[in-house]
Amino acid sequence: MAKKENRIRIILECTEHKKTNQPGTSRYHTSKNRKNTPDRLVLKKFNPILKKNTLHKEIK
Repeated sequence: MAKKENRIRIILECTEHKKTNQPGTSRYHTSKNRKNTPDRLVLKKFNPILKKNTLHKEIK
């Protein structure tokens, strides 16, 4: 039988960029452990369009 993977690949999207109505999006790809963090992940990442660190939330 195949072992179920605990690590899944997720996409983080900027929350502040949507409010500015500027074109483009700031997205990052990362992975998380499904057992340790069942909630949606929120990290501070750099947004190159706004040129500052902003909150990025997990989508999908």
